Amino acid sequence: MTTPGARPARRVTTIADVAKAAEVSRQTVSNTLNAPHRVRPDTLARVNAAIERLGYRPDQSARSLRTGERRTIGYLAPVDDPFDPNPLMAGFLEALVDAAGAVGQHVLLLRPAAGEQDVRAVIDGVVAARQVDGLVLADVLPDDPRAAHAARVGIPFAAFGRTGPGLPQHWADIDNAAATAEVARHLAARGHRRVAFVGAATALPWLAARREGFHREAARLGLSLAPAAPAGDLRALLRDPDRPTALATDNDRAALDIYEAARAEGLQVGRDLAVTGFHDTPLARHLHPPLTSLRLPLRTIATTVVTRLLAQLRSDVPAGAEGVELAAELVVRESSAGAAPGS
Repeated sequence: MTTPGARPARRVTTIADVAKAAEVSRQTVSNTLNAPHRVRPDTLARVNAAIERLGYRPDQSARSLRTGERRTIGYLAPVDDPFDPNPLMAGFLEALVDAAGAVGQHVLLLRPAAGEQDVRAVIDGVVAARQVDGLVLADVLPDDPRAAHAARVGIPFAAFGRTGPGLPQHWADIDNAAATAEVARHLAARGHRRVAFVGAATALPWLAARREGFHREAARLGLSLAPAAPAGDLRALLRDPDRPTALATDNDRAALDIYEAARAEGLQVGRDLAVTGFHDTPLARHLHPPLTSLRLPLRTIATTVVTRLLAQLRSDVPAGAEGVELAAELVVRESSAGAAPGS
């Protein structure tokens, strides 16, 4: 008996409905959802169009019970200051959520409890609770304890940053040395002959690669390299009668320090001094003049990391697979666009 005024129950769209609408088998629909790399691009587009048109939503709870998969990726998020967040890693998180969502995955943020430093307990906890299918790591060091422990306990992981020898090589990263070499060529093409590289005094491998790449290319081009200067000595560097006419940095915040030092010395960035940054954070676009900076392909990095992780879950990793090295993009703005002073 139907209750007066009640709406009839809406029929749930099934995988068979999608298969019929797309004129494919149910297995092809399943592959589209779970192993899209196995489906021809034209078929993939047709099935996805049918899924969207019919509003099909897979029963993930039933699938998890059947396969043991959670369709959830754990992201060991770097510790950050909420009042001074790292815009690069915030951008990577956004790209990661989008990349995971595009293949039907969720992202679970993981971090040690306040005051705790040992990430092994976090990894052990999600493994024991079977909360995630695999992990994504970022800011990875060659001897990273997170990567070493994940490999030890056997949970699949992929990384933004290079893992060390003896660890799984499922990573994506940029070629830092090639990126700063492009900066050196950019400055040389604009007539600069005396240049300097400004960066943090740290042994972090990606920062060391940025400095090395710039120095090596500058030397190859015959440029004169002024001594490296930390942010605290910038004004002294700019007072030197033989000061560099162009300064490259390993991050956008260091570039901001140069802007402030130049202003204090009566110099104008983009006219008297060329400056370049790294990361192309929102800061770069809002400086005066806007900052030339190297942009990381965060969406491509995130998609590559997710793809590498899912390939492990499906036992679809080519023998001898290595990490993926990607190129940064030099975004040229007014801070370096003008000719060299006196050129």
